[in-house]
This record gives sequence, C-alpha cells and structure tokens, in this order.
Amino acid sequence: MTTRHFDSYTAARTNFRDLLDAAHAGYVTTVNRDRERYAVVDGGLLRAELAKLLPSRAVVVAEGGGWSAFLPGLPLAGEGAELDEALDDLIDALRDYAVDWNERLLHAPNHRGNWALANLIELSDDAELKEWLLSETISEVR
Repeated sequence: MTTRHFDSYTAARTNFRDLLDAAHAGYVTTVNRDRERYAVVDGGLLRAELAKLLPSRAVVVAEGGGWSAFLPGLPLAGEGAELDEALDDLIDALRDYAVDWNERLLHAPNHRGNWALANLIELSDDAELKEWLLSETISEVR
C-alpha cells in the first residue's frame, strides 16, 4: 500500500516520490506540519473539479458590430470584433487577475473569496479556460 499520510514535513520530504505518486493516483494525500494539515492533489484533477464546481456564468454580448464578454460580479471583461477575439481578451484579463490575486488581492475583503477562481485560472491552459467560459455562457444580442 502506498503511504499517503505524512506526519511531518521531514517525512514528506524523505518520501517525496511516494507523496507525489499517491497524489497522482488520486489518493487522499496529506502532510502535517506543526498543527496544520495540507492536502496534496494532482493539479489536473483539482482543475477539473474546480471547473465543475465553479460555473463561469460568462455573459457574451453582440453589439455595435463586435462582441463583449464578461463575468458578472468580477472586474473582468474582453472585447473583440469576433466572439473568439472577445473570449481571448477575457482570458488575458483572467490571467492578469490571477497574477494580481496572488500578489495582493487575496487579502482584499472583496476578492478573498476568489481562491477557487485564481486556482482554476492558474491550473488551466487557454483552451481549457475557453471551454470553461463557454460551458455556462449566457448570450445576448443587442
């Protein structure tokens, strides 16, 4: 049986390959440090679960010969002559937001709750983000 719970940082470091193998295999894998417990999770698995648990609810609007895309409740938007351009612009805004969130916004009261979004962004490539944006999209034509 693969070791998947490590009682200390030292035990995890000594058995780092086992720790990663257990996480990769999908086992619940933990490391204790002092009085805190940390979960070690395969990044692809975490990304897929976050995408399911966090619908984008993106809104795309055709107006004035172009497209706008935004996420309600967040200061993020994209624009373009074509829908794909607007989505690509929104993906750029998402990437910038994840950087800002990790640098300073995680402590801001109105952004602190966006941990899942920041992780989803950082664990996704552009194609995965576009798929996520389109999975729960609301379209409007004006």
